[in-house]
Amino acid sequence: MIRKNTRLRREYLYKKSLESKERTIYDRKQRIKEAIEKGQPIPTELRNAGDEMRSDLPFDQAQAEPTTHADDEYARGGVFDPKILITTSRDPSSRLQQFSKEMRLVFPNSQRINRGNHVMKEIVEACRTNEVSDLIILHEHRGKPDGMVVCHFPYGPTAYFSLHNVVLRHDIKDQGTVSEAFPHLIFDNFNSKLGNRITNILKYLFPVPKEDSKRVMTFANDNDFISYRHHVFVKTGKDVELAEVGPRFELRAYEIRLGTVDLTDADVEWQLSSFTRTAGKRAEL
Repeated sequence: MIRKNTRLRREYLYKKSLESKERTIYDRKQRIKEAIEKGQPIPTELRNAGDEMRSDLPFDQAQAEPTTHADDEYARGGVFDPKILITTSRDPSSRLQQFSKEMRLVFPNSQRINRGNHVMKEIVEACRTNEVSDLIILHEHRGKPDGMVVCHFPYGPTAYFSLHNVVLRHDIKDQGTVSEAFPHLIFDNFNSKLGNRITNILKYLFPVPKEDSKRVMTFANDNDFISYRHHVFVKTGKDVELAEVGPRFELRAYEIRLGTVDLTDADVEWQLSSFTRTAGKRAEL
């Protein structure tokens, strides 16, 4: 099993290493095609790039957008329902345990386990053995949930989020009953390439809902802080009545790694730069 996982990961990394070359060739072909269509001369830097531009496909058929490792990571998304495992950091407080129980109700087809003395490598191997699609790890600081890690199997990615303003279900007045139906998802203001990446990481944690589902979850981006809200709704004539069922919190992504959570040497796909001079003016998502 270890040799098989090593071989499959080596193949995955090799395919990923070819993406930059394929993207460069695709961009150059697109520039030549645009120049020919507009009747303009071919750019000087592309006139002597014949050997690099050669490929097994004819020029017309090579215009399809090249695939990336992200296409392979979620190739089964929407076809098979996700299977999620939720756990916490070691020695969790009662509030973090309560939060993990509520997160189990948030994600359909999820199961919560106590961390105990298990190391992360053992948990990852158990997830692969039992065909778990995603692992969610919740962290805390002085009894307040402050972090969430989402690890996708079999080879990643792993997204790291900070949690802010966490409000549990029993802290919300007049909260409704939690529905077991697959929820509808609303993603608002995710406009950049990184925003689409974060959307895919969160979206594929949920199975495809039925049309008559009365459960809705909202992820709204505001200045790179993702507000999460959980509601059930009832139609009364032309009006719709919403009832919040919780929990409620804000997420902020700060790192994405191309690997599982147990790999300390995994490549960093993106990392939040909070201490650069232009960090306050820059919107990532």
